[in-house]
Amino acid sequence: MNPYILAILLFGLGLGTTITFASSHWLLAWMGLEMNTLAIIPLMAQHHHPRAVEATTKYFLTQATAAAMLLFASVTNAWLSGQWDIQQMTHPLPITIITLALALKIGLAPVHAWLPEVLQGLDLTVGLILSTWQKLAPFALILQINPTNSTILIILGLTSTLIGGWGGLNQTQLRKILAYSSIAHLGWMILVLQFSPSLTLLTLLTYFVMTFSTFLVFKLNKATTINTLATSWTKAPLLTSLTPLILLSLGGLPPLTGFMPKWLILQELAKQDLALTATVAALSALLSLYFYLRLSYAMTLTMSPNSLSGTTPWRLSSTQLTLPLAISTTMAICLLPLTPAATALLAP
Repeated sequence: MNPYILAILLFGLGLGTTITFASSHWLLAWMGLEMNTLAIIPLMAQHHHPRAVEATTKYFLTQATAAAMLLFASVTNAWLSGQWDIQQMTHPLPITIITLALALKIGLAPVHAWLPEVLQGLDLTVGLILSTWQKLAPFALILQINPTNSTILIILGLTSTLIGGWGGLNQTQLRKILAYSSIAHLGWMILVLQFSPSLTLLTLLTYFVMTFSTFLVFKLNKATTINTLATSWTKAPLLTSLTPLILLSLGGLPPLTGFMPKWLILQELAKQDLALTATVAALSALLSLYFYLRLSYAMTLTMSPNSLSGTTPWRLSSTQLTLPLAISTTMAICLLPLTPAATALLAP
């Protein structure tokens, strides 16, 4: 892709998110979300592969549907209450519709079905943007409207953690596994949103760090299936020995970074007398943990299959920058001792 065009598209992505962040009017927020969608579409379809075009079309249709729902709900809100301010939402009907529209935008269950399909059709770099940056603007809006209907949030959160765990169990494609991992993490964030928005933000940031690290590892190994991971030890032995730690951090095992948000969320849910919700969420984390363990096992404890697709690849030196990978890997593994500092920083 022409570097000028790439620069304009990335600028459009940044600008769309910034407009949504800065807006207090629903029309401006909607415009930012639309800019975001339109800027990433050429990036998704840049390889002209039928699978990429299919993924782009699916993404465009779901995002357009969500944006239309958002617009409809904000007009309904203006009609009912006479004002367009994001933080002055009072009527339950537009709040519920907007919550569902934003859930569709970020891919929460039960409106998640597009996310694994879309992510599977993209290359790992655009997949990384879709899994991290594209979640920021809708999340900013969810945090601002602070939905009052607690039942719908808990239902969305629990179904997302369960489906995110179940969906990834039978997958062999890494991008689909990462998509289901994303759905499960978003479920944890939505569960605690109404009780502690700062904790949701902390979970989002740790999720970004761990996902960034995982995508960069797969990109360095040019891996798209579990079988390809088995040959990664010949290319980067040290990185292969560290990758299980990143994956287990995503699964939320102590003493790794990923344990911090899960621990704090379960603590918060227990404080709110939601012991059953906390138990279901904790058990659903075991489902996710299973497929992270499966990836770790394939990378470090198995020999590569002796078939044509599993033959050891050439050890060509990678052109990928390793500094972002080094920083994000360190952060994904070592940040648990900073929990008190993180909670103090994000405390309201």
